[in-house]
Amino acid sequence: MERKWWQDKVCYQIWPKSFQDSNGDGVGDIPGIIARLDHLKGLGVDILWLSPVYKSPLADQGYDIADYRGIDPRFGTLEDMDRLLAETKRRGMYVIMDLVANHCSDEHPWFRKALSDPEGPYGRYFYFRKGENGAPPTNWRGYFGGSVWSPVPGRKDLYYLHLFCEKQPDLNWQNPAVRREVMEMVNWWLDRGVAGFRIDAIVNIGKPERWESFAPDRPDGLADCRKMLADPVARRRLHTYLGQLRDEAFAPHDAFTVGEVFDTDPAELSLFIGRGGFFSSMFDFSAACWGKSPKGWYAAKKPGPDDYRDCAFASARQAAGIGFLSNIIENHDEPRGVSHYLPEEAASDPRAQKALAAVQMLLPGLPFLYQGQEIGMTNTVFPSIDGVDDVNTRGEYAAALAAGLSPAEALARVAPMSRDNARTPVQWTDGHAAGFTAGTPWLPVNPNYTRVNVQAQDGVAGSVLEFYKQLISLRKNDKYKEALVWGGFAPVHQEQPGLAAFVRDGGGRRLLVASNLSGGEQRLELPGAAGAVLLCSDGAPALAHGVLTLAPWQAAVVELA
Repeated sequence: MERKWWQDKVCYQIWPKSFQDSNGDGVGDIPGIIARLDHLKGLGVDILWLSPVYKSPLADQGYDIADYRGIDPRFGTLEDMDRLLAETKRRGMYVIMDLVANHCSDEHPWFRKALSDPEGPYGRYFYFRKGENGAPPTNWRGYFGGSVWSPVPGRKDLYYLHLFCEKQPDLNWQNPAVRREVMEMVNWWLDRGVAGFRIDAIVNIGKPERWESFAPDRPDGLADCRKMLADPVARRRLHTYLGQLRDEAFAPHDAFTVGEVFDTDPAELSLFIGRGGFFSSMFDFSAACWGKSPKGWYAAKKPGPDDYRDCAFASARQAAGIGFLSNIIENHDEPRGVSHYLPEEAASDPRAQKALAAVQMLLPGLPFLYQGQEIGMTNTVFPSIDGVDDVNTRGEYAAALAAGLSPAEALARVAPMSRDNARTPVQWTDGHAAGFTAGTPWLPVNPNYTRVNVQAQDGVAGSVLEFYKQLISLRKNDKYKEALVWGGFAPVHQEQPGLAAFVRDGGGRRLLVASNLSGGEQRLELPGAAGAVLLCSDGAPALAHGVLTLAPWQAAVVELA
């Protein structure tokens, strides 16, 4: 594979609203991020992905953008953003922003002009369609539940399309004027010093030629809108638009881009992340999607450690020789990884958290940490649905009630999947509001903050935070970088329950990464003669007669002779 500047880096996602508040209003902001840059530098991360800080009514927490070139006053100013870019550059770090271009906010000037004249030039920036016999144009269900069509105020027969919530109208990428606006905006940010973008919900920009209803798949009589993505015309349009983005914006700036790409044919992987692909990388969502049900969250299965291992290994093999995947265990749209993939009794165990970290961080591809992951933050507690902020969780709760679950059952089923789990404020200290704000946090802090926080772990041997630092340092070590960044990948003893083990080789070195993802002892024969133990999560592993013995929830990296 062609080597690029970003491939040996480590990435970190910041959810600005919950990272650090600098002015006591209970909302995180850009000055707060600047104040914590030394923590991130000390952790060893290089590329910071900022979730949206654009001007927005926050109907979907900033993924409804009202001004693509303006910073929302809640987060700061454009001058604050420029200062962040300067401060990260001074530390040898990079910033990428969220590119949200499938939709905008209904408060964006484009949409306001479109509503005033749906048949006019700005009406063609969106999708307006007439209903049939008093019903919406199609029976598609949106990502957050309910119809993707909302009536245009004052027009009984006319609807606008929104695949997400009703305050997020979809942009019409078939219109060259829309594409021109997006290209100019992307180049404006890249010229300003942003290093690239995480591209949000991008597969949805390819729309089909014909707008047809599908067979209902839930009692509400609606059908999942994602069914349209399989339309051949939609796929061709998607590829055309992504190629234009690459050629007219990303490539001229040598930008780093990572796509949020679902529902992609594995045969298309090289199109997206191969040499000359649409993006530098794309997230591996295989484990996050494991166990999902078309019925909704209430019917989903919880993956276990072996499911995570099998999904991650399959993705690594699939991408081998093609390009770099971006590896995650959590982000702003997913529950906390340790709560999702580990057994309930182990989710809060630092040993288990470190064992899971070793696998994610040393797999082939680009590791992405999400804020708080480095200290083992877990899912939070929801006393009632009234305490849930996330629009998606509320939609899934409604679907569970419609399926016949009681309110208590519905909350118990959807709460573990709620996006609010990852959006609680970062736990910096055991003081007021976990050190996040001097005021009242916009979302309640996880009650476990008094024992799970940065202050309690920073510099403390054996802590989750210090182990993440060791993993990052090992990946960047010049002796082992060839193997751990660009080297080969070979699973070992994958049939053994509770064990995630693989060999990374390159530059004349072979490293065995072995993680015991169980509460019992694990023994495995080494795939070669034992050399030095480079890293161990707790204590030292037992090595004797070509056999490695791992204690419960213990991870080790062994150089093979």
